[in-house]
Amino acid sequence: MKRYATANWKGTGKEGTGTNTTQSGVLTDTQYSYKSRFEEGIGTNPEELIAAAHAGCFTMKLSFVLNAAGFTADNIDTKCTITLDSGAITESHLEVTASVPGVDAEKFAEFAADAKANCPISKLLNTNITMEASLV
Repeated sequence: MKRYATANWKGTGKEGTGTNTTQSGVLTDTQYSYKSRFEEGIGTNPEELIAAAHAGCFTMKLSFVLNAAGFTADNIDTKCTITLDSGAITESHLEVTASVPGVDAEKFAEFAADAKANCPISKLLNTNITMEASLV
């Protein structure tokens, strides 16, 4: 399986503008710029897209880990925060809360750690990955 996305950029790094388009069409000529990446401008940015990818991948992997152990989550919510510092992504921080009938906090922490270590996006990222995991 292969998936793709495209980017287009016009102009200088600081004054130019770009667009992202994904194979699925979820993003179609979605605007990004210096301001949307490093300030508070309108549009997306690579770090936001990485955060979405990591949150989605981790959450699905956690569901698979739970299922393999005989559990099904009623709900899993994950927030991922990507830190960009001095031109490098220095951290991906996952905050996960879940409702999983029959699972205690200690076991849930083990399942979450497994998902964090083994989701494909975690394996792709060459950065510090931290996590807070809690049951609700």
